[in-house]
This record gives sequence, structure tokens and C-alpha cells, in this order.
Amino acid sequence: MWQSIQAITNYKTASLACDSDASFPDVLNNFYARFKVQNSVAASKTINPPTNQVLCLSTANVKRTCRVNPWKSAGPENIPGRLLRECAEQLADVFTDIFNISLSSAVVSTSLKTTTIIPMPKNSMVSCLNDYHPVTLTPIVMKCFERLVMRHIKTQLPPSLHPLQFEYHSNRSTDDAITTTLHLALTHLDNKDSYVRMLFIDFSSAFNTIIPQHLIEKLFAQSTLSCCYVYVYEHICN
Repeated sequence: MWQSIQAITNYKTASLACDSDASFPDVLNNFYARFKVQNSVAASKTINPPTNQVLCLSTANVKRTCRVNPWKSAGPENIPGRLLRECAEQLADVFTDIFNISLSSAVVSTSLKTTTIIPMPKNSMVSCLNDYHPVTLTPIVMKCFERLVMRHIKTQLPPSLHPLQFEYHSNRSTDDAITTTLHLALTHLDNKDSYVRMLFIDFSSAFNTIIPQHLIEKLFAQSTLSCCYVYVYEHICN
């Protein structure tokens, strides 16, 4: 009944039909991969020195990380979040061995890096490929692996990292950046005859335009993070 009322009153328009062009997925795939084509700097792999200690994950941390949201969307491996959460106790030892072997051998399995990309329209009227937002469904197991490595990297960040850099500090988020900015602005406006000018800069596809080789070199330059160097290389370059 409600569907009929919505159709009569035009309360909700019908969803856009899928593109019938068989070449559309390839065109969209080439559009998303355009940054890799434009990058002319080839990434090179440097083996960790024998004295460099390889990151080793504990079973307790793996088990804790595997207790994910049961409603988390599964990736192409189709392993639901509820299964990982309910069976974290039984799977922790297995995943710990897999993760540590991956870190020690500096190889990330292709099955863990395989993702499903779902193009979602940014608005109701799609006029170009840029109007699609790529939603990437990564295997939940890989997300757990990434989270474990990320925690280690955050603990090894140099003290020179700016205190107002909220993205890579523990227990901080972009909400803290907004709150800090508003506090500084409102505090200044309490003064008589004062005003505030703000400049908001939005970098288009900021992460996609990062040159992997430059990122890897900066990571390797930090001696405390060099144990994750080859892992990051394998993850983003192969």
C-alpha cells in the first residue's frame, strides 16, 4: 500500500536502472585505475636488514581484533562478521600463524587483497563517472590484519608529529579537529572588534594521488617502522 501511495504522490522516485552497456564495468575500472597509470615513479622493494626485528603479533591481540561487528559487510571471500566474532576463540591461533608468516616472509596473499568495488551514485542524477563513489568491500580478515599493523605503526610514530595532526594519533579523530578549530575561533571572537578568516581546502582523491614509492621511502626512513616497510610495499604495490 505504501509503495502505491509513494508512486501516486511521487514521494520517492524509483531507483536508477543499471547501465545496460556491457563495457561500462571496464570503463569504470579504467577510470578508478587512472591514478596508477599516471604514476611514472616505479616502486622498488628493499629487503629488511637481517638485524631488523620483524613485527610479531600475539594470539590475544588477534582474538580481540577478530571480535568485529557482526553486521560488518563481508568481502569477496563471503566470510560474515558474525562468524568471526562467534568463532574468534577457535580461529585466533590459525589467523595468528597466517599473519605472522605474512609479516616474516613479507608477502601478502592475493586472496586477502582481493576486493569488491561497488559504484554508488553520489546523487540522484549521474552525468559522469566521477558521480560514482567507489565503495570497496575488503575481506574482513584483511581488515583485522590491517588494524593490527596500524596499531603498531601508531605506537612507533615519531614525537615530531604535529600535535594538531589528528588522523594518525591514538584516541583522536576528525571531530577533534573540528572542535579545536571552533574553540580557537570562538575564543578569538570574544575579543572586541575581532574577526576570523578560515580557508577550507579539499584535496580531490588525496589518498589515490599519493606516490607509493615516496610513502614507502618515508616509512623506511623511520627506523622504528622499517619492520613494516616490506609489508606496506606488498600491500599497496603488488
